[in-house]
Amino acid sequence: MRVYYDRDADVGLIKKKKVVIVGYGSQGHAHAANLKDSGVAEVAVALRSDSSSRAKASDAGFKVMDVVEASQWGDVIMMLTPDELQADIYADEIAENIRSGCCDCICSWIECSFQPDRATHRH
Repeated sequence: MRVYYDRDADVGLIKKKKVVIVGYGSQGHAHAANLKDSGVAEVAVALRSDSSSRAKASDAGFKVMDVVEASQWGDVIMMLTPDELQADIYADEIAENIRSGCCDCICSWIECSFQPDRATHRH
């Protein structure tokens, strides 16, 4: 097994991208903070309009957007919501709005295991 370290990646590649974090629970919060701390200038958090996490993300200095708007804006979309919500969020708000060439990342073993067509969808 190969272990990858910071020296194995060109962090400059992501710093030039507009990154969307869908969800702001423990996973989304951590990913967003890590990207910001790593020097990614444009990190947005995508949440439902009625999400109680909107204020938290905004107070932490993140641009907060609705999922549809963020899907049209971002170069990279990280799906960090509860597993049971991911398929509906993707189908209802991301799939028809994602820009060509955008990289969408599904952070869920369950999602990729039981819905492999979603994991291999290409834009």
